Amino acid sequence: MLAQERYEQILSILNSEGSVKVSKLTKLFNVSIETIRRDLEYLEKEGHLERVYGGAVLNKVGNNQLKFENREKEFTNEKIEVANIAARYVAEGQSLAMDASTTNLEIAKVLKTKFKKLTILTNSLAIANELLDMDKYTIILTGGVLKNDEFSLVGDITLKYIENFNINTAFISVSGVSLKEGLTDFIFEHLQIQKKFIEISQNVIVLADSSKFDSVSLLKVCNLDEVNMIITDSKIKKNVLEKYLNSGIEIVNQ
Repeated sequence: MLAQERYEQILSILNSEGSVKVSKLTKLFNVSIETIRRDLEYLEKEGHLERVYGGAVLNKVGNNQLKFENREKEFTNEKIEVANIAARYVAEGQSLAMDASTTNLEIAKVLKTKFKKLTILTNSLAIANELLDMDKYTIILTGGVLKNDEFSLVGDITLKYIENFNINTAFISVSGVSLKEGLTDFIFEHLQIQKKFIEISQNVIVLADSSKFDSVSLLKVCNLDEVNMIITDSKIKKNVLEKYLNSGIEIVNQ
């Protein structure tokens, strides 16, 4: 088993149980105590857990995992720029899947000024609330367990519900874009939802402001060749943009 797979399973256990013992992990993964200790050290440095005697406990807010309302205040101009570009790839009457992100919230604000009729599938209460006054929009909430700090719905119920739909375009927001590691994010509960949205959508557009490039977060969403396009902002460095374009990645930034 790869280290990345162990990281994801450790976080899954912590999210469901709140704590985990080293002895349990060594048996589960059939690896040495030293291997598990290194795994926990890495996850602690990333801000996802706190090591305690004999194991670890969940750190709800990691170093790069600011709460939704705090992230909403970061890179605001860049997100608005991304949102306005994204709206160009929407047509009246289409169906969209939008994950629970602050960038998608900005897109929702733009969509309501440009389109009279859309179908929006989302796990975001913030997006649904933003679009409440659009009486010709069909807003489909995924159902699931409320993740309070993200104003989102998550869990197995959410994943099962998403499987019922065929969507024109998915807007997926990520925290890391890398030629080597692909698209990555940091909220474990949202990861499988992002993957499901990608599965059910004919067209997948990734949203990543310029600060996200050449950055890798803990959890892999997918490879770059699994999406149709990345939308970013005009502040992306020319050499970074050219590097990705020369690798065959379609990026729009204006």
